Amino acid sequence: MHSESPGIRNPAPDASSTAQAMDAEEHRRFMRRRLERIGKWCLPLAVLVFTVWFWDRLVVVNEIPHYILPGPSLVWETLAADFWLLLEALKVTLQITLLALAVAVIGGVGLAVLFTQSRLFEMSLFPYAVVLQVTPIISIAPLIFIYVDNKIVGLLICAWIVAFFPILSNTTLGLNSTDHNLRDLFRIYGASRWQRLKHLQIPTALPYFLGGLRIAGGLALIGAVVAEYVAGTGGIGSGLAFTILEAGYRLQIPRMFAALLLIAATGVLIFVSLSLFSHLLLRKWHESALKKE
Repeated sequence: MHSESPGIRNPAPDASSTAQAMDAEEHRRFMRRRLERIGKWCLPLAVLVFTVWFWDRLVVVNEIPHYILPGPSLVWETLAADFWLLLEALKVTLQITLLALAVAVIGGVGLAVLFTQSRLFEMSLFPYAVVLQVTPIISIAPLIFIYVDNKIVGLLICAWIVAFFPILSNTTLGLNSTDHNLRDLFRIYGASRWQRLKHLQIPTALPYFLGGLRIAGGLALIGAVVAEYVAGTGGIGSGLAFTILEAGYRLQIPRMFAALLLIAATGVLIFVSLSLFSHLLLRKWHESALKKE
């Protein structure tokens, strides 16, 4: 008989030590997720606080006049003092933005569906949509206000031009991204074009469309502001961009900053609202919105 040496023999793994190691790893993952959730809100807030503090110190230490660079406290006071005036201007800008976004959704989705149903239409019209997108709106807006008598309609057209293409492009991509095997399956079972569109292509295209919608929301606001600026140079306008232009002529720099702050806050609100809308539509079934365990 051969006797086994105790030094050569490998002991069986201890179940309790393995469980402790797994618990430690799980705890580290939990803490990492918790820190990420906290940092998601605290880090941007910390950057904002530091930026405002640095801005205030820059103005105070260098004694910069308010007509060159107002301090954050003066901008806040101006925002409070002129709130109702700025709110009326914001209503005009927001109205144009939302109307342009709605028209862009209707036109972009409708044209994307038409493109997927007819290759001939896509080859004929899609290049002109690209041309419309890459042409700077600042160069088109003066011509629009020459040929369109109604100021609101002119502003709406300008904002729509900017917001239209992301929805058209993303929705077209989504409708064309359906699985070929599923397409063949629908064809084998004799599904009509409408059935394929409703039950296969639209669910596939929904995440693409919502991504384009988030982009288009911000672009619609940009288009509305640019259009208002062009209209304001011609002596017509009542939105936030016209308020900024008028304040610049009168050297009311704090009011310019207050109006700019409202525009930035509006853009953030639009993006957050559309992101929440997208999450609510996708959270139960799409991979991008599902909670990771």
